[in-house]
Amino acid sequence: MSQPIEAKSRLSNFFNVLVQAFKGAEIDYTSISIRKAIVLLAVPMMLEMMMESVFVLVDLYFVGHLPNSAEAIQIVGLTESVLTIIYSLAMGLGMAATAVVARRIGEKNPEAASRAGMQTIALATTISVLISITGLIFAKDILLMMGATESTASQGVTFVRIMMGTSIVIMLLFLINGIFRGAGNAAIAMQSLWLANIINIILCPILIRGLGPIPALGLTGAALATAIGRGTGVLFQIYHLAKGSGNLKVKLAYLKPQLEQIKAIVKIAAPAVLQFVIASCSWIFLAELVATTGGDHGSAGYQTALRLMMFFMLPAWGLSNAAATLVGQNMGAGRMDRAEQSVFVTIKYSMIFMGVVMVLFLTCGHLFASFFTEDQQIRDVAVEALRILSYGFILYGIGMVLVSAFNGAGDTWTPTKINVVAFWFFQIPFAYFLAKYLNMGPTGVFIAIPVAEIGITIASYIIFKKGNWKKTAV
Repeated sequence: MSQPIEAKSRLSNFFNVLVQAFKGAEIDYTSISIRKAIVLLAVPMMLEMMMESVFVLVDLYFVGHLPNSAEAIQIVGLTESVLTIIYSLAMGLGMAATAVVARRIGEKNPEAASRAGMQTIALATTISVLISITGLIFAKDILLMMGATESTASQGVTFVRIMMGTSIVIMLLFLINGIFRGAGNAAIAMQSLWLANIINIILCPILIRGLGPIPALGLTGAALATAIGRGTGVLFQIYHLAKGSGNLKVKLAYLKPQLEQIKAIVKIAAPAVLQFVIASCSWIFLAELVATTGGDHGSAGYQTALRLMMFFMLPAWGLSNAAATLVGQNMGAGRMDRAEQSVFVTIKYSMIFMGVVMVLFLTCGHLFASFFTEDQQIRDVAVEALRILSYGFILYGIGMVLVSAFNGAGDTWTPTKINVVAFWFFQIPFAYFLAKYLNMGPTGVFIAIPVAEIGITIASYIIFKKGNWKKTAV
C-alpha cells in the first residue's frame, strides 16, 4: 500500500508546484531544490514563449485562407524575418536585463534590480523610435530587398508600416518580460503574453474578414490585431511594474538616466544584441535565398515551416531561459556549483521536449502544414523543410540551454563569437553553395540550418565545460 500512497503524494506535490508556477510567488530560487526551481520558472516561461509564436501562427492561419494566400503568407513571413532584427534588439536588451536583475536579486538587493530594469526600458524606448521611422519610410523597399516581387511588395506596404511602426510594443513586451524573468516573476511574464494573444485571436478574424459594420481589412487587419494585442500585453506589464509585484518595486525616478548603470547594461546588451542580430541576419539571408531559388510557393512553404518550427522552438527557448535565471541568481548568491548543476538538469528536460517535437514533425508534418494553407505546392515545401529541420532538434535543444547559461551569467560575448563563426562563416556560404552551385534550391537551405545548429551546440558545450563564464562580473 505504501507505493500507491507515495505515488499519489508525488503526483499531488507535482500539481501543487504547477499551480504555484501559474500563480507566481516571491520565492528564493537559490535555496529550493533545483528541479522544483526549474519547474516553477520553466512552465510559465515555456507557455510565455509559446504564446509569442502564436501571434504569427494566428496571422498565418487567417491570411493563408485569403484569395491571394501565396502572396499574403509571403508578406507575413518576410516581414517577420525583418522583424527578427527588432526581436534581436529586444532579446539582447532583455537578456542584459535578466542577467543584471537576476544577479542583484541573488545578492538580495531588489532596489538595484528595479533601477537596472527601468534604465533598460528607457534605453529600449529611444531605440524603438528610430526603428519605427525607418519602417514607415522604407516599407516597400524592405520587402523588395527581401526578394518579394513588385506586386507582392506593393500589397504588403501597409502591413510592414504597421508592424514596424509599432516596434515599441514589441521591444517592451520582450524587454519587460526579461526583467520579470530575472526577478523570478515568470508567471507575470506568461500572463502578459496570454492576454496579448487572447486579444489578437479575437481581433484577427474580425479585422481580417470583417464583421457587421467593420470592413474586411485583409492583411492590414492582421497587423492591427497583432499590434493591439501586443500593446495590451505591454499595458498589463506596466501595471504590474507600477504596482510593485513580487521582488520589483519600481519608481518613475528610476527612469532618470544613470550613466554608470547604462554603461553596465550596454556592456552586456551590446554583444547580446549582436548575438541575436547575427542569427537574425542569417535567417533573413536564408529567407531571401529561398525566395529567389524557390519562387513565391517555395518562399511561402519555407515561411510556413519556419513559423511551425518556432511555435515548438520558442517553448524550448523558454525552458532554457529558466537556466539563465537560475545561473544569474545563484551566481549572485555565490553558489557556482548550484548554477552549473541547474544547467545540466535543464538540458535533460530540453532534450526530452525536443525529442518529442522531432517525432511530431517527422510523423505529422503534413497535417501541421495543411492546417495553414490549402495550396498543395506550399504544403509540399513546408513538409520537406520540417522533416529536414527536425533532424537536429535534440542537439539544438542542448545548445539553447548552454547559450542561455552564458547569457544568464552575463557572458554574452561567448555565444556571440560562436554565432559569427557558425552562421556567417559556415551556414550562409554552405546554404549558398548547396542552393546555387549544386542546384538544390530551397532544399539546400533547409539542410544548412540543422548542420550549423549542431556545430553551435558542440562548440558551446566545449567552452561551457572550461568554466570561464563563472568569472563574469555584472
